[in-house]
Amino acid sequence: MVSAAEQMAANTSWAALGKATDLRNRILFTLGLLIVYRLGTFIPVPGIDGVALREFMEGAAAGIGGMLAMFTGGALGRMGIFALGIMPYISASIIIQLLTSMVPALEQIKKEGEQGRKKINQYTRYGTVALATLQSYGLAVSLEAGELVTDPGMFFRISCMITLVGGTMFLMWLGEQITARGIGNGISLIIFVGIIAEVPAALAQFLVSGRSGAISPAVIIGVMVMMIVLIGFVVFMERALRKIHIQYPRRQVGMKVYDGGSSHLPVKVNPAGVIPAIFASSLLLLPTTISTFSGGSTGALMSTILAYFGPGQPLYLLFFTAMIVFFAYFYTFNVSFKPDEVADNLKNQNGFVPGIRPGKKTAEYLEYVVNRVLVIGAGYLAAVCLLPEILRGQLAIPFYFGGTSVLIVVSVTMDTIQQVQSHLLAHQYEGLIEKSQLSGKGRKRKRKGPIRK
Repeated sequence: MVSAAEQMAANTSWAALGKATDLRNRILFTLGLLIVYRLGTFIPVPGIDGVALREFMEGAAAGIGGMLAMFTGGALGRMGIFALGIMPYISASIIIQLLTSMVPALEQIKKEGEQGRKKINQYTRYGTVALATLQSYGLAVSLEAGELVTDPGMFFRISCMITLVGGTMFLMWLGEQITARGIGNGISLIIFVGIIAEVPAALAQFLVSGRSGAISPAVIIGVMVMMIVLIGFVVFMERALRKIHIQYPRRQVGMKVYDGGSSHLPVKVNPAGVIPAIFASSLLLLPTTISTFSGGSTGALMSTILAYFGPGQPLYLLFFTAMIVFFAYFYTFNVSFKPDEVADNLKNQNGFVPGIRPGKKTAEYLEYVVNRVLVIGAGYLAAVCLLPEILRGQLAIPFYFGGTSVLIVVSVTMDTIQQVQSHLLAHQYEGLIEKSQLSGKGRKRKRKGPIRK
């Protein structure tokens, strides 16, 4: 039996977007801030030798100019003010969330509700400043060592650090504003726009390689087919659910008795979404970042680590898989689906799983179900991220055609469209309520006075 809400969602027309003023304003606000972000990627850091930087990045396309440029929207290749991108914020979020699960004091702060969430966010901002400061200093030293600076010295280092740290903090603020006042998740949308903006250039370069004979036409066709199949597979898995049956008993309110009902608790096959892939990719950037910061003075040990942890290498793929699986479980049970909280909410609403006692037993059952579902979810994430990585390493495919970028683009697109549809559905409900109130007023009859005898 289809519910009224599902019927209304199915009949929701995109033409209603013109009537939903609040939603239209949110979309325009989001687009405006994303345009500001893209413009910032073209504003260079003061003191950079543009010609030398361009030649250096063309030679480092397999390393720095690949994955790092993908997550910074090309700002690193142009050495723009957003060259560090949003990755320091993501790394700080990883560290704070790990510490929250290990340090009792932070865990207690997290349980304080909205006030605790604000404190955790504040600690994350402090961590972002610290990481961005370290990375910006290392990047400034690296630029000087690579002779990519017109006037090296302490003044350049300080100006470069202030510019890059300010750019990262500004991006973090943009992401928070999009999440609060716009549509979709701001941080994910910034990464999404950075990837999408560089795809046309990467595609053109890929096709030029095919025309020059570096890549055979069969490989080009195979890559295109693989991308279409991969996108369809990601959409299917992101919409897959495991429904847990929930029963509500008969209850009495005053003199009325309400019959018991039943519903389903939906558990996504991949509750963590695209977060594990982003977290794992940010950690994998560490060896490349260290090599960048060390300039030309990379030692034998670091050279060996970089050789084994380069894209497509066995240790790289193994570490990538382990991090994806770890963050899939960690983020699910600590953020997106907490069995204890879900069990308490069901108990407060007098709901229960048939055959399972409410409370602790329900939490154990939910944890058991989610653990089994996550085996499929984590395996799906690892397969989507690793298979294109292997093929890309063998066939010299651009970074933008990798599994991580496809997963981010598809997941963020689906999430944003779902939020837009939710706003349209809420707008339809408001319209129906207003119509019912107006019709109710029109039907009111004037009360007649008492009949006098």
